[in-house]
Amino acid sequence: MKNIKAILLSSVIGISTMSMVSCTKDLAEINVNPNNPEIVPTNTIFNGANRFLFDNTRDGWWMARMSMPWMQYSAQNNYVEEDKYQYRANQTNNGWAALYRAASNYKDVIDKCETPELVAQMEALGSIPNQIAASRIMLAYVFDNLVTHFGDIPYWSYGQKDNPDFQALNIEEYLAPAYVSQEEVYKDLLKELKEAAAQLEVGKDVFTDGDNIYSGDAGQWKKFANSLRLRIANRIKAVYPAANAEIQDAINSGVFTSNADNAIHASGTSDAEGNPFWKTFYVGKRNDFWPNSSFINLLKGTTGGFGFDPRLYKIAAPKNITFPEYNAGYEDSPDMKLYTGMPYGLPRVEAYFTAEANLNFFAKDILKVDRGEVLMEYSEVAFILSEINNWNQADYIKGVRANMERQNIDAAAIDKYVAALPAANQKNVMTQKYITLFFNPDEAWNEFRRTGYPDSDILLMPGETGRRPNDNSTYMFTPLQSGNVVATRLPDRVRYPTNQQTLNPENWKKAAAELGGDEIDKKLYFAKK
Repeated sequence: MKNIKAILLSSVIGISTMSMVSCTKDLAEINVNPNNPEIVPTNTIFNGANRFLFDNTRDGWWMARMSMPWMQYSAQNNYVEEDKYQYRANQTNNGWAALYRAASNYKDVIDKCETPELVAQMEALGSIPNQIAASRIMLAYVFDNLVTHFGDIPYWSYGQKDNPDFQALNIEEYLAPAYVSQEEVYKDLLKELKEAAAQLEVGKDVFTDGDNIYSGDAGQWKKFANSLRLRIANRIKAVYPAANAEIQDAINSGVFTSNADNAIHASGTSDAEGNPFWKTFYVGKRNDFWPNSSFINLLKGTTGGFGFDPRLYKIAAPKNITFPEYNAGYEDSPDMKLYTGMPYGLPRVEAYFTAEANLNFFAKDILKVDRGEVLMEYSEVAFILSEINNWNQADYIKGVRANMERQNIDAAAIDKYVAALPAANQKNVMTQKYITLFFNPDEAWNEFRRTGYPDSDILLMPGETGRRPNDNSTYMFTPLQSGNVVATRLPDRVRYPTNQQTLNPENWKKAAAELGGDEIDKKLYFAKK
């Protein structure tokens, strides 16, 4: 039986066909817009796909209402149910659609680069192999985002175009694409990143214009591909032993070695090009996300055992700032009583925490219009190296120092903090990695599900007692029902979009059955050990 999408698509095609039959040659010529090129340049598609990707994954919905509060970087007092895991279906419906739309645009770049009659036009915009390789890297980034949120997913691979199971993005052929197992997706992501790194022609432009991550530098894209492969291989090594060889090969091939290598998507200063979190606050007027008291306490040194962390001032503004005045700037304060954060998972909206003067805004560094969005930074690579080298102290220190330097912390303050660091072990390294991943909360969520860190010394877990900073009174963090379950731990995944049950029912049922049910408490492949 045809699914709804197929029926609708058939209807549209039928109408279009009838319209085309009635058109004359003159009318067809009138319908051509001379100001709108028929072939959009690949650099424009690539730049647009990157901006669209971050506008829809680092915004006030996908990130700010799921991984960011769940990992207790932020907290709400308007929609406390979302912090307690009862997210709205539209959040995942729209996120799924946005990620696949971005993936489709990266594939469009590849298709244009491989269309014989377009090659001459596109190679004027950058090396053809480099354009394809950069698109493969970003496709891997997108599909990694999908597989870590949902589990089995429809998938497509440049290197395995003819794989009969890799049906995503081929809408003309597959209206109801098969879901691919997580293990197969991960295997191919590692393969794609390795091949993309080898495909890059260092010394030639990736794009002459329109690359807001590395400004067309193929050498930097190569390091990013290797570093992303390192991240993914390290994540799955406990369940996929062959990943250990991938780890070593990625390192040998050249991963990030300093902050100069960081993969950061630049933002502009206009509403259209501004940072997506800035847009949430200043364009969308959504000043209902606040620094979480759990994270503030870690940075203050109240928890964690690291002492005062000067990154506190880069994350949170002191109290007594009102939103209209906020953009004008303020002074950091040494008075730690002015940094309390928003208590996480309150039983209900509480009037005290609706008054801006009683709460901390995010720091001006976080809400800058032109703050770049981090895909991956050297600090994360250093922490991975520490882990694979039996919690190596030197790499641990490099990771902490690199993140502080990237945030422009005073050198003397960095030296003081680093000198007092407790010895490297799993808990300390992973907790410091958690601080770094504030700028990439989806990856922080991945790492928590993989390792269990940061633990309950830092995070408020379901069933534990929280404390209000205003009067020291207590409450219990009680998650709400999400789907058909009440979580007893942080969510292990998010449910598939509701429309998959009607648009792709057979494949959705199979994928849900593989998980043991389409619920948030079903562990994903990489988190099963």
